[in-house]
Amino acid sequence: MKHFVIKTLINAAAIWVAAWIVNGIDLTADGWQHKTVTVLAVALVFGVVNWLIKPVVKLFSLPLFILTLGLITFVINALMLMLTSWASGKLSLDFHVDSFWAALFGSLIISLVSWGLHLAFGDDED
Repeated sequence: MKHFVIKTLINAAAIWVAAWIVNGIDLTADGWQHKTVTVLAVALVFGVVNWLIKPVVKLFSLPLFILTLGLITFVINALMLMLTSWASGKLSLDFHVDSFWAALFGSLIISLVSWGLHLAFGDDED
């Protein structure tokens, strides 16, 4: 349970940084309290999308992984962020990704920030 909470908080921080840096990723909630709740909810949606859908997409795109030497991972991560944006819209969350390129740059930032925060805080299964 601790691992899940830490991973969700790290994803929330990474999504917030991506929304702050990348034009085209919008976190339009008013006030920091509403933004915090929204980004936590979006992090939960992002976690569910990555847990349920990403493994299936990776399995079906295995030939592309081999052909591109793994670079297709960036495209898949961008698509997962766009799917998160779509699901967030259906859940009436104030989070939106405008384009594929915004999703691609956002997914790169989310990956880097998440990696750095995992190094700093760890995510051991205690």
